[in-house]
This record gives sequence, C-alpha cells and structure tokens, in this order.
Amino acid sequence: MCFLRRPGAPASWIWWRMLRQVLRRGLQSFCHRLGLCVSRHPVFFLTVPAVLTITFGLSALNRFQPEGDLERLVAPSHSLAKIERSLASSLFPLDQSKSQLYSDLHTPGRYGRVILLSPPGDNILLQAEGILQTHRAVLEMKVNHKGYNYTFSHLCVLRNQDKKCVLDDIISVLEDLRQAAVSNKTTARVQVRYPNTKLKDGKNSFIGHQLGGVVEVPNSKDQRVKSARAIQITYYLQTYGSATQDLIGEKWENEFCKLMRKLQEEHQDLQLYSLASFSLWRDFHKTSILARSKVLVSLVLILTTATLSSSMKDCLRSKPFLGLLGVLTVCISIITAAGIFFITDGKYNSTLLGIPFFAMGHGTKGVFELLSGWRRTKENLPFKDRIADAYSDVMVTYTMTSSLYFITFGMGASPFTNIEAVKVFCQNMCVSILLNYFYIFSFFGSCLVFAGQLEQNRYHSIFCCKIPSAEYLDRKPVWFQTVMSDGHQQTSHHETNPYQHHFIQHFLREHYNEWITNIYVKPFVVILYLIYASFSFMGCLQISDGANIINLLASDSPSVSYAMVQQKYFSNYSPVIGFYVYEPLEYWNSSVQEDLRRLCSGFTAVSWVEQYYQFLKVSNISANNKSDFISVLQSAFLKKPEFQHFRNDIIFSKAGDESNIIASRLYLVARTSRDKQKEVIEVLEKLRPLSLSKSIRFIVFNPSFVFMDHYSLSVTVPVLIAGFGVLLVLILTFFLVIHPLGNFWLILSVTSIELGVLGLMTLWNVDMDCISILCLIYTLNFAIDHCAPLLYTFVLATEHTRTQCIKSSLQEHGTAILQNVTSFLIGLVPLLFVPSNLTFTLFKCLLLTGGCTLLHCFVILPVFLTFFPPSKKHHKKKKRAKRKEREEIECIEIQENPDHVTTV
Repeated sequence: MCFLRRPGAPASWIWWRMLRQVLRRGLQSFCHRLGLCVSRHPVFFLTVPAVLTITFGLSALNRFQPEGDLERLVAPSHSLAKIERSLASSLFPLDQSKSQLYSDLHTPGRYGRVILLSPPGDNILLQAEGILQTHRAVLEMKVNHKGYNYTFSHLCVLRNQDKKCVLDDIISVLEDLRQAAVSNKTTARVQVRYPNTKLKDGKNSFIGHQLGGVVEVPNSKDQRVKSARAIQITYYLQTYGSATQDLIGEKWENEFCKLMRKLQEEHQDLQLYSLASFSLWRDFHKTSILARSKVLVSLVLILTTATLSSSMKDCLRSKPFLGLLGVLTVCISIITAAGIFFITDGKYNSTLLGIPFFAMGHGTKGVFELLSGWRRTKENLPFKDRIADAYSDVMVTYTMTSSLYFITFGMGASPFTNIEAVKVFCQNMCVSILLNYFYIFSFFGSCLVFAGQLEQNRYHSIFCCKIPSAEYLDRKPVWFQTVMSDGHQQTSHHETNPYQHHFIQHFLREHYNEWITNIYVKPFVVILYLIYASFSFMGCLQISDGANIINLLASDSPSVSYAMVQQKYFSNYSPVIGFYVYEPLEYWNSSVQEDLRRLCSGFTAVSWVEQYYQFLKVSNISANNKSDFISVLQSAFLKKPEFQHFRNDIIFSKAGDESNIIASRLYLVARTSRDKQKEVIEVLEKLRPLSLSKSIRFIVFNPSFVFMDHYSLSVTVPVLIAGFGVLLVLILTFFLVIHPLGNFWLILSVTSIELGVLGLMTLWNVDMDCISILCLIYTLNFAIDHCAPLLYTFVLATEHTRTQCIKSSLQEHGTAILQNVTSFLIGLVPLLFVPSNLTFTLFKCLLLTGGCTLLHCFVILPVFLTFFPPSKKHHKKKKRAKRKEREEIECIEIQENPDHVTTV
C-alpha cells in the first residue's frame, strides 16, 4: 500500500488516512473471509441456528411466567420515597393506616373500591337507601376457602379502639340521611359539609375523597353541600403476610368485582365503577393478550411486503423467497432470545411487546442490504465469490450499526437505569441484537448461498425448475413467456447490470433522483426542514413526564374507566399526605406551635395537634408545660369518643412516672385541579426541603409517591446515557472509521431525527414514560442504521459533483432503505387496532421514528449534502489531470509514428 503525500498536507493527516484505510480494508477482508466460510459450509450455518431456536423456543414455552409486582417494574428502583416508606412504616404500620393515607390508585395491600355515579342533574345523596343496599351486599358477600365461608368482617382492617371494621365516614353520613328520610324529615336537617363534615358522634371528618361532583349552597359560610354526583367507598382488607390470607383476599376481590358488575345490571339509576388491588396488574398484562392476534397480522404484513419488494419480472434474478426467509430469520432469532430470557428466570411483562418490532426494524435492514449487496456483484463470478463480495460490501456497516445498538441498549441495562421495566427491556434487546446479527450472517447467509447457486445454474426463483432457452420460449404463449422469462429480452446489449430493472431501483434512478436534486425543488425542501425544526423545537419545550400508570394499561379496561371517573369527580384534593414527626418535640412551646401552623398553611389538615389546641381553648385549660400538656392529652382529650381515633397518631414512651411523645403524625391534603398528579409532585418537592431547613424534623409520605418520586429524571437518564454513548463512540471513531466528515454528518442527522421524534411525539400527546423512552433509544439506532450507509457512500464517492455523488448513494442504498422502512411502517398498522394506551404510545413513537428517518434519507439529506462539505472538486481535478496525462501520452505516440497517422 503506497500513499503519496499531497503538497502542504501535514504528516499526521497522512498517518490518520493510512490508519483509516488499514482498518477499513481489514474489516472488509474479515467480512470477505466470513462470506467465503458461509458459502463453503452453508448446511452447517443453516443447521446450527435452527437447532438453537428449537432448543430455546421449547424451553420458553415451559418456563413462561408473568411479572407479578407492578411497583417493582414501573416505579423508580432507588428513590427517597421508598426510604421514607420504610421509616414511616417502622413508626406507624402502613397496613393499619392505609385507610387514612388515601391514594387514588396505589393503595398498599388488598382492598376493594367502588364509585357510585348518579345521572346528570341528580343528587346522589337522595339515593342513600340504594347506596346502603349496595354496601350491605358487600358486607354480606361470602368467599369459600377449604370449606369455610369468609365475609368482609373476617378479613377487614380493625380499629384499635373498638376492634370494629374500618369503614369510610361517608357511610355514617348516608345512614343519617336514610334515617332522616325514614322519619319523614327533609334532608336539609342533616347538615353535610364539604370537605370537612361533623358526624353524629361529634367526630370531625374529611370526606373530600369520598364525595365528588359537589355543588355547595350559594353564599354558604360553612360550606354546606347542596348536591353531589358521586360517592366513593373503599373496603380495606387486613394483610398478615401469610400466603393463605393473601389467597383469601384475592378471592374476595374477585367476588367483589363480580358483585359490582351484577349490581350494575340491577341498578340502572346508578353507574358503578369498581377497582381492586389486582386491577392495575390485570389490566397491564391485558395488553399482551389483546395484542397477540395483531402481532401475528403484523408479521404477515411484513412477510408480504418483504416478499413483494424483493420480487422482479426477471424470474432468474427475482428473490421473493429471500425476502420471506429474511423476515423468518429475524423471527427465529427473537424466539431464541425469548427462550434465553425465560431460561435465566426472566418474567414477562407487557413492555416487552416492543422487542419484536425493534428487532425486526434492525434485522430486516441487514437482510435488504445483503440482498442489495448481492445485486451489486458481478454476475460472471462464481456464486461463492459473489457471496464473499456481498459480505465485504455490506457487513462492515451492519457490524458497526449492530455494535451501536448493543452499546446503547447495554447502557440502558446498566445500574444507572432506575426503572426496572426499562432495564429488563434493554437486557433483552441486547441479547436479541447479538442473536439477530449471528442469524443474519449465518442462517440468512446460507439461504443466500442456495439462492445464488440456483441463479448460477439458471433455475427459476419460484418454481426451482430449469429456465428454457430463448428459442424455446419464442414458440410458447405469452403468459408462459412472462412467467419463465429471465429478462434477457428486456436487457440491452450494452447494459452490464440487469438488476437495474428492479422496480424500486428503476424508480429512484429514472425519476426520483432527478426530481429531488432539481434546483427548483431545493428551496421547498429547505422550507420544509425549517417547518419540521420549528415544530420539533416547540414540542421539546412542552415535554411532560408520564408517571401516570394509566399510560401503560389497556384503554378499555375497568381500571382506566375508574381512573377517568375518579379524575373527573374527585380531583379537588390531593392524596392524603402523611406528615411524620419522627423525633421528640416540645408541642407545648408556642414557637413550635407556630412552626407547625406555618408548615400546614395552605393545606387542609387532619391533625390531632390542631384539634387538641382547640379543645384546650374551648375547655379553658392551660397546658404551657410538658407535664400538663401530656397529662391533659392522655386523661381528657384522647378519652373523648370524637377524639379517640387520634390515639393511633401518637407514640408515647414512659420513663418511670414521666410520659414523652417520641413521634406523631398529621395528615395534610392539598387543594388541586384536574392536573392533580403534577401538582402533587410540586407539593412533594416543596415539602421535602422544608424538612431539612426547619427546626422540626419530619418526613412526608403517601403510597403514590413511590411511583412519582423523581420519575421524570429516572426515565430520561437512559436516553441521555444512550445518546452520550453514541456520541462518544462516533467522536472516538471520528478519525478512524471511513471518513471524519461521514461521522460529522451522521451526528447531525441523528440529532435532528431524535429531536424531531421527541418534539413531535410531545405534540401528539405522548408523555415521557418507559415506553416512549425505549422508543427514543431505538430512534438513535434506527437513524444510524439507515443514514450511515448513505452518508459514508456519499463522502467516499468520486464523481465530479455533489449532486452526482448523492444520486450514486441513493441508487446504491435507497432500495434497501425504502424496502426496510416501508416494511417497518406497514408492520406497525395493526398496533393501531389494539385497545391499549401502551400500544398507542408504541405506534405513535415508532411511526414518527420511521417517518422522520425516511424524510431525512430521501428528502433532507439529498438536498443539504449538495450545499455543504465534503467538496468533490479534488476528485474532479484528479480525473482532469489523469485525462490530460492520457492525452499527452497519445500525442507522443502519434508523433513517434507519423506513418500510422497517414495510414489512418
């Protein structure tokens, strides 16, 4: 290998160029040898993948197991909320206090919950008798376990003071309303206030989460209720940690949901929406059940598209079966990856539904590139050499893109990823990419060997029979000539590549290339890109996190219906936030009392401290020191029936005759609007810093915080890490792989596509949840997969102008890109008919990924590359110098032989 130093070029540049050439030729030589090895041993490379698929595929069927812990899957793995939950539970057991720590969808333990909704214009408080009948039906409902019948009273959470079942206070309100109706009193005599109301026993109760759609009496100072649309009742079950208790509780929940469906048929005047602890898990996995048939339809569509796009009129060179076998190659590699996942004790979850689409988008790209590489080889070579040349041409770039897939998803599977669903998905994707790469060069390569052997021996590509001679065909009917023609009639005598007749390649060469490079089209493309960039930028400014679990559930499921009704009628107040003071505090001190009031300002507080201060004020009792404060608290305040429930909120310790309050808790509720979740996160971020800056040491907790805590950061970190990994790899290989300007243009293209998908999906109402984050990681790789071959071919092209270079690049790689993206997008269509929020998100993100990549490969890059570097002038000068040198040589020969000129 000899390099001539250009005048003025630095020596370091020569060394970099030499290193690039050595690496490139070394990779091409390796891939050439790999192709020769596959072409010489096709049976071996066909058999080994098939045996692996059968082995691991059968094991996958035997070891299939769904993931049962939804919190482990979608909640941030490492969060402060989990630490706060452990500390709060050590002070006040959550199982005993979950009725006070109301949470919309994330209530711990087992429970049954129902919303009763009256028709528009009706007052549900006037239907107290019907609601109480439903309540009694729940209390009398029985479940059988090993011959014993269990009712709610056997399974409920018990109150400490009287060992009765914990029930919502709205039941007492409904009892008072029913008694008023029975005694012919008007309901106006029963004063119902909102959100705090006073019960018959004198207890002041917060019913903001139990009464919804409230209309207050105009100009009412005490917030009296005029009418209401909805009532929510929760039945909490005890959890002892035993498997038997959990099984009985699961049976009770199932019977509860069945009972609600039955009562809905009987009560046409009320709408019933039920929810149980298993509902979210059931409706999360329901997506996989609903999507089974649609995934098969997607496979059929991809098979059909790949088969048709690989066909030609030429029966010898047409490769429909190779398109079909290429898709099947990717399928069996996915089956093998699934088998490995289940053998290693992996548990299936619905987010893994995206892996077949992700793997198919990358695998079929390799299939179509190999097929295009085969068509670019010389027909007069033996088929084994043609296979080796195709591998040398294609597998270098495919190896690089597969490595980037592995790096990005490998980083997503790293310990830095805080969402378990993302981590599991990325681990599976890494295995799928490795197997995909192995199966493409082995199994599909062997299929290409057999197809090449048939072509060399002039066998029909579909019927596998010998193609008759042209003289024989001339004597046959037209239909026979059409079916058995090898394209010899259509090929002119000077045409060296009969594959030019492929319909996609013909369209690109004869029509599209000339149109997109037309000088009058370029201004419109620039305007189109400015519109694309402006919408993308606008969407990137409106990104919202998707901590709402509803985004992952089947859209027609009971959980989604319940959440929608709950959001509409019970969004006035946030979940109940537990305010835990975890160290001794001088509650009798006026400064401490002022600090507590300041912390609770802006909230609706359910507080023993506030009630106790009012009790002291009303009773005209002075408790300005420790002994008086605790003595009155224990002997008077907590003995009264309306305040007995506060005993569960105070932890006393006794040292000799002296009592101390070592910990206590309050409950805070914030006023919210329809965007409840965002406001709750803001409240959490506001309260936590105060716990460190104030003199009072406290923690705040609600079960929903486990799912919300730093969720936006947890889901964006994998994309940032993957993007950083891609950028780092491309920068490190800036002066090593092929051409530095190729990497530069690739970075710009991938960034443009990634930001475009991110902005447009935000405008399409897609939140940043674990599915959209995985799609964004995939977008990085999908863009590289399709833009890299096009850009590298362009920067290495030696035509005179940039326009000719981009035409050559599109002609060489445009067919494979168009085949793959078309198959990919057509395969997404069935996802649109799966009634699930998860698949809707998957469809939107992948549709934008394919669309933006196609836009850049066929519209934006072909135009912008004609404006900007690399320049092709030095290639033009080199060719002009070579032509001048040839002309001088010819003139010298003519001068030396004048007789020859005379003869001519």
